[in-house]
Amino acid sequence: MTRPLNIACLQTRPMPDFQTALEEALALAKTAVANGAQLLALPEYCGGLITEDGKITAPHATEAAHPVLSGLCAFAADNSVWILVGSVAISGPVGKIINRSFLIDSQGQIFARYDKIHLFDIELSADEVYCESDTVVPGNRCVVADTPFGRVGLSICYDLRFARLYRDMAQAGAEILFIPAAFTRKTGAAHWHVLNRARAIENGAFVVAPCATGDIPGGGGSYGHSLVISPWGEVLADGGDARGITQAQIDLELVAQTRARIPSLTHDRPFDVEMI
Repeated sequence: MTRPLNIACLQTRPMPDFQTALEEALALAKTAVANGAQLLALPEYCGGLITEDGKITAPHATEAAHPVLSGLCAFAADNSVWILVGSVAISGPVGKIINRSFLIDSQGQIFARYDKIHLFDIELSADEVYCESDTVVPGNRCVVADTPFGRVGLSICYDLRFARLYRDMAQAGAEILFIPAAFTRKTGAAHWHVLNRARAIENGAFVVAPCATGDIPGGGGSYGHSLVISPWGEVLADGGDARGITQAQIDLELVAQTRARIPSLTHDRPFDVEMI
């Protein structure tokens, strides 16, 4: 018995506005569907990403009026395909935005939403400082969605560094861990592959990690290398650093097989931390 699923990560470039972002996504989406993709996955901030006055921000709108989200919903319905919208900026409270991911079903309806929990507040060097919390309101819910093709867990970018989130999703039954991102080039080169492989191995799950690539309008850049990784930690597809499609056929039966071989998700034991 197999449970096959054809997945395509659309490795888009950061775009400065809704129109160019949607055009970029739809051009790749059409090709991926023509090549047999059943599930499309887009990066973090696929609805636009810019740098202003040294701060990363994004064009935003309400969920109901967001043109990139509505355009992708229409594409999903027209082509009977599921789409993970890695994230778009949704207008939030007190002048801030919400970094929100959407899972769209094959009828073009929003099936699940996830708001990024862990915000990217770091100092890589004196010249490269990021403070996502200046502009983004964090989420507070772990989201696992039960779809017709399997159970999936939603996350965004910097969440990747917080292993407990993925273990909780896996222990709730998630077979695919979505990790859409706009990783920086510096952190991507150092950590992207090893962290994504670790999340797959620790949890016996497929990891699908679409990452934006190229220069960010206004300054900075995204790493690319969208990944599809097996529950055993094997990199099945790597998008490199060019705009394009990273496509792979997976078999979700491998999740149960891998978890039976190494059932570590059932082996947690309580312990205390002793300071000496």
